[in-house]
Amino acid sequence: MRLLLTSGGVTNPSIRTALVEMLGKPIEASSALYIPTAQYGHPMCTPDITFRSLAGPQSMTALGWASVGVLELTALPSMAGERWIPWVESADALLVDGGDATYLAHWIRRSGLLKLFPRLERTVWVGVSAGSMVMTPRIGEEFEQWTSPEEGEGALGLVDFSIFPHLDYPTFPENTLAHAEKWAEHIDGPAYAIDDQTAIRVVGSDVDLISEGHWKRLE
Repeated sequence: MRLLLTSGGVTNPSIRTALVEMLGKPIEASSALYIPTAQYGHPMCTPDITFRSLAGPQSMTALGWASVGVLELTALPSMAGERWIPWVESADALLVDGGDATYLAHWIRRSGLLKLFPRLERTVWVGVSAGSMVMTPRIGEEFEQWTSPEEGEGALGLVDFSIFPHLDYPTFPENTLAHAEKWAEHIDGPAYAIDDQTAIRVVGSDVDLISEGHWKRLE
């Protein structure tokens, strides 16, 4: 799977260009599934926020896709795999919104989606905030709002770095670089603090930063 790990989504031309390159074709010729699941695990997320994230003019669903649908992970265990697996396998991109990364990781596992990952070699995972953090080895207690019923269950660890999102976001006073550096002291391994104009692109073993804003690598 190809990963485009963002803080705020496809927010500028540079990130959009990176997405098109990863898709290998125009967005207008590509299909996507939007995954809102992480929002249900975060106390700040309400039904109206979820609706705006899905249908608002700044939503990832509004990028001009040829087709876009909703994939709710909490519903998948009640469905036969032969019904929903073809939806995932035929999508060019999975648009994974923010919320609580631990909750999202739990349902990626519980739904059976994680087992499909090895078969999604050309699928582009477009993460926003928790949708990006879920791929990391650790998120840090500062971002943990939900406790998994499965002891020891955490993020997925599919990349070897952690992410501090929404750097210097105007309405998040705790998301300064100083707070990011303090957070990184308790993260075992490298990390990136990224703002909403920045994305981390992961294709195979290649990792690079696309940014029209600012970011910092933290050790």
